[in-house]
Amino acid sequence: MAEGRVIGFIHSGITVKNLESALDFYVNTLGFELLSTQVANSDYIFDIVEIPGLKEIKIAFVQIPGGQVIELLEYVGIDTYSGSARSCDYGTGHICLMVENLEVMFNELQAKGVQFKSKKVANINAGANKGSKAIYMLDPDGYIIELMEKKLS
Repeated sequence: MAEGRVIGFIHSGITVKNLESALDFYVNTLGFELLSTQVANSDYIFDIVEIPGLKEIKIAFVQIPGGQVIELLEYVGIDTYSGSARSCDYGTGHICLMVENLEVMFNELQAKGVQFKSKKVANINAGANKGSKAIYMLDPDGYIIELMEKKLS
């Protein structure tokens, strides 16, 4: 008899207020690749999410340089609310992106109006990422994105 088990990673999902705005941010500002878009309104999607009144979900799959995929989802036909919270509150999350030249990127993104939780780039001086640098920023919907410049070994 076969056992159920995790065998890999497919994607992460982020719910957004407006898919077009999210794509502008993730593709044009951060440089992710747009893989595909679709409108999900088949019976199976309603069986998965179980949200009464939902009309459809606008979906885009974007790929981070290096291969990981993120699914951006805009729920249509129902009232939606911000899930934005403090990074310490359970039920929140973040993605961490490996970057080069974090200080330069921080200044460039600030000049483009990107919002940051951190006031400056932090030098990590303890733990598994000692010697690296990191900062928290926000996407247009308040989702936390960590940018990390890893210490070269």
